[in-house]
Amino acid sequence: MFTMLPTIAFPVIDPIAFQIGPLAIRWYALAYVAGIVLGWRLAMRLAARGSSPVRPAEVDDLVVWVTLGIILGGRIGYILFYNFPVYMEEPLAALRIWEGGMSFHGGLIGVVLAVVLFARNRRIPLFGLGDVVAMVVPIGLFFGRIANFINGELWGRATDVSWAMVFPSDELHLPRHPSQLYEAFLEGIVLFILLMLMERRGIRRNMGAMSGIFLIGYGIARIASEFFRQPDPQLDFLVFGTTMGQLLSVPMILIGIWMAATSGRRPAPDRSKEDAVAA
Repeated sequence: MFTMLPTIAFPVIDPIAFQIGPLAIRWYALAYVAGIVLGWRLAMRLAARGSSPVRPAEVDDLVVWVTLGIILGGRIGYILFYNFPVYMEEPLAALRIWEGGMSFHGGLIGVVLAVVLFARNRRIPLFGLGDVVAMVVPIGLFFGRIANFINGELWGRATDVSWAMVFPSDELHLPRHPSQLYEAFLEGIVLFILLMLMERRGIRRNMGAMSGIFLIGYGIARIASEFFRQPDPQLDFLVFGTTMGQLLSVPMILIGIWMAATSGRRPAPDRSKEDAVAA
């Protein structure tokens, strides 16, 4: 039981940013667009720095591949990880993306597959390309969590902290953690700053190091924030009181540790010399 203390008023914002005739543009869609566009521009700048193993033109071509990976992977991941029985009963519901239902872990798998296929197709160092992509992912995470907050979805567990909020979509009308903002801060701002600091220290010279740091950092941030986030109602708490988000983050951390630990075996090639020869 929680004593009903004064709470911070939830800033009710229309999920629809603007409407053009019958076409409604939602903040959630704009968050995806902002994350992809800003991430793309930053990735171009990172690829242009020093002796990057990835060229800006290659990043430019990668955008479409990554966008498809995010959308298809995120949707398929949500169906498989979070609501599979429902979609088994009504398969066509999987096409109704406008109703919501995206999984970050599924989107990550989609992006990884897109990067692997693109790297093979263009004969680009896989881990070098992955590092550039990993460094800009927190931008999309930040905007995505802000969109979750605007939509009043994926709210936190009931609490009596002074900054608790009552979300309109909560039928119990309990004061809850604004966990979307916690995630935006940890997965977005903190992780982005960490990666940029590591990049300035030259960590990217060993391919796979930045990707490993991202996986470790995101996994820890997600596990921590899940202690404040209300589990999805169709899943509730799982083994030992964990959540699906926490369980899916454990292998991310393990893979990240391996990638960071072995990155010294993968020095980044100086492709500027290749360009000079080709010129």
